[in-house]
Parts: sequence; structure tokens; C-alpha cells
Amino acid sequence: MHPPPPAADAMDFSQNSLFGYMEDLQELTIIERPVRRSLKTPEEIERLTVDEDLSDIERAVYLLSAGQDIQGTSVIANLPFLVRQNPAETLRRVLPKVREVLHVAGVEMQLTAAVSFRTILQEESVSIHTYAHSFLQVILLHLEHRDAGVSNAWLETLLSVIEVLPKETLKHEILNPLVSKAQLSQTVQSRLVSCKILGKMTNKFDAHTIKREILPLVKSLCQDVEYEVRSCMCRQLENIAQGIGTELTKSVVLPELIELSRDEGSSVRLAAFETLVNLLDVFDTDDRSQTILPLVKSFCEKSFKADESILISLSFHLGKLCHGLYGILTPDQHLRFLEFYKKLCTLGLQQENGHNENQIPPQILEQEKKYISVRKNCAYNFPAMIVFVDPKNFHMELYSTFFCLCHDPEVPVRYTIAICFYEVSKLLNSGVYLIHKELITLLQDESLEVLDALIDHLPEILELMSTGGESSVQENKLSSLPDLIPALTAAEQRAAASLKWRTHEKLLQKYACLPHIISSDQIYYRFLQRMFTIVMTNNVLPVQKAASRTLCIFLRYNRKQEQRHEVIQKLIEQLGQGKSYWNRLRFLDTCEFIIEIFSKSFFCKYFFLPAIELTHDPVANVRMKLCYLLPKVKSTLKIPADKHLLQQLEMCVRKLLCQEKDKDVLAIVKRTVLELDRMEMSMDAEQLEKEKQQSDGRPMSEKSFEKKRRDTKTPTTLPKSIPISVPGPSGTSSPSTSKEIKKSKLIRSQSFNNQAFHAKYGNLDKCASKSSTVGYTPSVSGLGKTSVVSLTDDSFRTRNACSAPTTFSPNASLPGTSRGTGNSVDPKSSGSKETPPRKATLKSRKSNP
Repeated sequence: MHPPPPAADAMDFSQNSLFGYMEDLQELTIIERPVRRSLKTPEEIERLTVDEDLSDIERAVYLLSAGQDIQGTSVIANLPFLVRQNPAETLRRVLPKVREVLHVAGVEMQLTAAVSFRTILQEESVSIHTYAHSFLQVILLHLEHRDAGVSNAWLETLLSVIEVLPKETLKHEILNPLVSKAQLSQTVQSRLVSCKILGKMTNKFDAHTIKREILPLVKSLCQDVEYEVRSCMCRQLENIAQGIGTELTKSVVLPELIELSRDEGSSVRLAAFETLVNLLDVFDTDDRSQTILPLVKSFCEKSFKADESILISLSFHLGKLCHGLYGILTPDQHLRFLEFYKKLCTLGLQQENGHNENQIPPQILEQEKKYISVRKNCAYNFPAMIVFVDPKNFHMELYSTFFCLCHDPEVPVRYTIAICFYEVSKLLNSGVYLIHKELITLLQDESLEVLDALIDHLPEILELMSTGGESSVQENKLSSLPDLIPALTAAEQRAAASLKWRTHEKLLQKYACLPHIISSDQIYYRFLQRMFTIVMTNNVLPVQKAASRTLCIFLRYNRKQEQRHEVIQKLIEQLGQGKSYWNRLRFLDTCEFIIEIFSKSFFCKYFFLPAIELTHDPVANVRMKLCYLLPKVKSTLKIPADKHLLQQLEMCVRKLLCQEKDKDVLAIVKRTVLELDRMEMSMDAEQLEKEKQQSDGRPMSEKSFEKKRRDTKTPTTLPKSIPISVPGPSGTSSPSTSKEIKKSKLIRSQSFNNQAFHAKYGNLDKCASKSSTVGYTPSVSGLGKTSVVSLTDDSFRTRNACSAPTTFSPNASLPGTSRGTGNSVDPKSSGSKETPPRKATLKSRKSNP
């Protein structure tokens, strides 16, 4: 609560003070005026109100007839839903109203209608015949809307309709009216629309119809007086050529392209050039050598004198162009194309004088931006140019160009060459050693964008580097990459220091490939400790998880037992027993990765007990995360070899059920218990066979057999050929088998009193009452109050100390004791739920040496 303000200050009613208050009130009034104007009056609200008893169809008709524009737009946006629900009534009552509204509709309603009509077509809510009858005329009517955006929206809808309309409908409803729409007497907008419709419709008709009715329109539009129309029609010639076949393409399309390539309009020439490049595969060798090659040579020669936009297009298509002309070029022509490419790769770099950008005229800056785009396109086409010169000639012909692109002063160029680096490495194959230095350069690039592009294929690049060069012997794989490790570590540190955590996360994920590239000692001394530090100190959860998983992979491939044990001990002591609950959460993430990457026996040997020890964690979030992990933990156990670990697991679950105070954790525990009970246990077939042979060697009384069955926790109905897993509850089992399984679960639960615990611990009535209320699994629910056993913390830790692996010190095997009361002062646990400290437990720990 806030203290009351001083009376003298709060109750100052002097004249000056009052005038001050009045001025403040006037300012507030001015501020509020626009707000009040924006509020709806009762009359406006009444006009926007619709009777709730109306059906969807009736409401739509009413809003289109008497509603405001925003309501009509909403109805049109909802038109696909109405068609799905009631197509007949929607087409009969709503669609006529939509037609009326669209005659006077604004831009927003028109755009909404175009999208809704296209959605109805794609959803196939009505037959195509019904759609053409109901919607096609509306679409055609608004194609020439005065707003270009609206016209394009309706055109996109029409082009989608053309793909599915039958041939007769296309001819009568679209092609025949198109003859008049493509005439010079029509508007430019109408003729542009005609060009795009022709390009879409050509492959729908037979060759005779195309030759008689479509190609004359195409020729007319290619010779239109407006350069916009000629350019638009030129770009549709590629689609038309694919629809009319090779012969008509050579006799009709190619002459038009030749003429358009000499057009006075630069945009028309550019369209003709790009169309020629895209159609190279359609033309035969004679056409390419005698007709297309001279045009391309002339285009390249004139490109430096023309607009820079032509250079941008030429540099983008140069790789495809060189590939299409590869077989017909003479050595001299081949060299000219290569030199032209090299010139484009350095375009604009000679003008760099270190001037301040503020002193450079705007037109020069715009020109430099275009030059950057040209060099970026050259970087994009670099793999194609390696094929053009042959990878064997890379060092002599293209290495210097590759060097320039990797050191280009502009980030977009280096970013593009970084994307292509893997393709370049694959093409060079055994010559990949030639670009080792460029890999190091890009890894050390000052821009994280470049690094991000490079690391997408970093594992594959490093594998090629280590095995594809001259020296591929395992022991000498580092000799060819002497600067690799410093470059990798520097790259990770730059990513860590930036705010781009996704790049950092991806880099850490890719570093999991390093065991295949560099030696185990190098990983241990240069990378492993860094991964551990990131897990301990980084504040970004995905980054921590990526480092944790990579750390586990490093551990997996480390064959030195001393180093492995050191890492395992640090994971347990500094993460699993860490003072920060955040570190203990990361320990559980690490346990999950270990279960995924390592063998089950490895996890059981080193991490099983430290993991389930966190059931006693004072922070609710840690206990909750452990509950989610328990099914995976149980999946690592094999029966009967890990019988004692299974008992420890079930005892921990019991303690959670009995003592958990947090309702969220308790709810997770209940669900987890049910999942655990349904799980099938892995069986150690060899061990069970030995026990079976021992039991076959001497007679067993019924009582001893029952004890044997309880110890192995398997149903008595096991067949002679021992299975690999114990089946869970099944509805198809016979009644006798089902009874045996239920009896087995009951006896298995009761066996904790006789086997798992010392008699001195006894039963706790309080715990039993809790157990009966939380609803444990079928294997425990039949125990009743007298058979539920609970242990104090010190007794459980005493048992853990006896069961802990011998490779750990006593402190390592008792994660809870090393923390003591430090968890209550955890700086990261302030926002989490915690259970009250157990005083009896702390006393028993102090008394236990």
C-alpha cells in the first residue's frame, strides 16, 4: 500500500494551483475529443445491429442489401463458407446480391471478391459447369477495372479458372471475345490482359485451332504500338512455344523473338533475351549456332553501353546461357564468354576510391547498387561456370575470380558465394584443397550473415575437405587444414557475442560433425569445455540445448576413459547437483540426449541414479521436468539385470505421490505413473535363460516359485521361449492371463516391503492415506493403507549411497547432499515453485558421515 500524501501538498487550493489544475483539465479534454468522435452513436450502433434469429443466408442477403460497406465486405469474404454449407441457396439468393454490390464496390471489396471466387474454385465446392455458369461472367466483367491492383487480382482468378475449364467453354466464353479485346482500338490495359490470357490458354487447344485463331493474335500483339504490350507478349512466348510444339516454334516464335531482340525499347529487348535463354533447349543445334549465338554475342557486346538493368539480367542468366551454348562454341568463343564473366565479377570494384558516401552523387550510388547486384549474380552462377571451364582447369581459369568473390567488399556477394561453397567443393572433388584458404576466410568473415550461409552445409564441406584432398589418411587429416580449429572457435565466439542466437544455435548443432573431422584430443581441449561453459552460462535455451547435445556427441566419440569420466563427473556435479535450478534443468536435457545417443547400459551406469535423485529437488519446475522424462528413463532398464534400479525408480515415484505438495507437479506425476505402468519392460534374455536353467535343475516349491516370479517382476504365464519384452495390459488376453497379470502387479507392488526396504522403516499411515487419494496405477492402487511404504530423505540417500557406481566419489553419488540449503538462495529460482525445506532431512545428512 502507498502511504497517504502529505496534507499540505495534496490539499493546496490556492488560486495559482487551481489555474494549474484547470489547464491540465483542458489538455485532457483536448486529448479526449478525438476518442469521443471515434465512438459510435446509438443511431450508428442501431444501423450496425442485425437480428440474431436470421439464418446465415438471410443475414448475408440483408447485409448486402442494407448494410454498410464493411459488412458487405465481410459477407463476401465469408462466401466460400456459405457455398460449402448451402451451395444451392447461396448461388440462388446471395450471389445475385454480390453481383449488384460489385458494380459500385470499392477497392477493398473488389479484392476480397476476387480472392473468395478463387477460393471457391480451389475448394471445388461446386462443379466446374456450375462455377462457369455462376461466376465466370462476373470475373470477366471486372478484368478491366480502373485500379491496376483490382484488375490484376481478377486476372489471377481468371487464369486459375482457365486451367480447369473445358475446351468448349474456353472457346466460346474467353477466346472469341479475346479477338476484339486484343485490337488496337482497345485500351492498353485490355491488350495487356489479352497477352496474359493467350499465354495461359495456348496449351488448351489443338494445333489447328492455335494456328488459325491464336497465333494471329500473338503476332498482332508482338507488333503492338505500345512497348509495354510488346514486352508483355514477348514474355508469354515461352509458354506459347511449349504449347505449340517445336515446328511452329521455329517457324513462328523464333522470327518474332529475333525481331523483338532488336526493338527500340530496352525492356522489350531484355524480355526477348530472357525468353531466348529459357527456350534454348527447344531449338536444335543449327538454330542455336546460326541464329541465337549471334544475337547473344551482340547483346553481350552492347550490354556495357546500355542500361545497368540489362547487365543485371545478363549476369543472372549467364550460367544457363553458357550451359545451353556449350557444345557449339569454338575455343575462341568459349574464351570470350569466360572473359566476359570475369569482367562482370569485378564490375564496379575499380571505381572504389574510399570516398565518403555522403559525397557521392545519388546517381553514382544507384549505379554502384546495380553493380553489386551484377557481382552477386556472378557469385550465384559460379558453380555453372566451373562446369563451363571443366573442374580440371579451375586453378588456372577461375581461382582468382573465386578469390575476388570471397573477398568482395559487399556482404551480399560474399553471402551468395558462401551459399554456393558446398556446390563448388563437390565439383572440385579431389581439387577441393585449392579452396581451403577461402573456407577459412569465410569462417572468419565479419558478417554473421555470411557465416550463417556457410554453415548450412558445413559438415559436408568439412568432410570433403578432410577426405577429398591430396592427403586423405586419417592421421594426417589436420595437416591440410592448419587454421581450421582457430577459425571454428573464432566463428563460435563471434556468434555468441552477437544477438543472432539462431545462428549460434545452428553453428553449435553443426559442430557435432567435428569428431569425424578432427582428433579426439583437439575436440577435448578446444571445443568440449566451451560446450560445457555454454550449457552452464548462456541465457538462451535453444543455444544451451544445442551445446548440450553436441557435448554429448563429443563424449560419445571420445575413447579416452580418463577424459570421459572427467566429463561425466562434471555433468553430474556441476549440472545435476548445481546450485542453480536452471543448471539442474539442463542436466535433465542432457540426460535426454544421452538416452538418445548412448547405449541404455551407459545411461544406467552413470546417470540413472543422479537423474531420479532430482525427485527430491526443492524447485517444482525441476521435479515436473523429471516427471516428463521418467518414461524415457524407465525405457533404459532391462529386467532382471536392472531390477534394483527399477525398484529405486518405483520408490521415487511413490515418494512423489505421497509427499508432493505442488498441485501442478502432482497432476503430472499421476499422468506419468499411468504411462509408466503401461510401458513394456525390456528383457535380458540371456540372464533369464540362465535363471530358467537353474530353476529347471532343481525342484522348486510353489512358494519359492512365487518369490522367484516376484523378483523378476514378470507374469507367470511367460512361454518357454523367453520373449524380449514383457507385454503391457491388453484387452485381448485371456481371462486367466489377465488375472495373472493383475496378481503379478499386486504382488510386485507389495514386494517392496519385503525386498527393497529395511524393516526399520516400517509403514507411514500418513503416506498411505495420501496414496489412497491420489489414485496410483493399477500396480499400486490395490495395496491399501497398510502396504504403502514411504521413506524419509536420509533413508533414501543411504540406499542410494550403497547403490551408486564405484566410479563416483560419495559426493558425486549423492547430488542432494552436496547442495545442502544452497537451493534456497538460488538466484534463478525466484520465479519457480519450491517445496518447503525438510529440516529432518538436513539433520540426518549432517549426522551421516
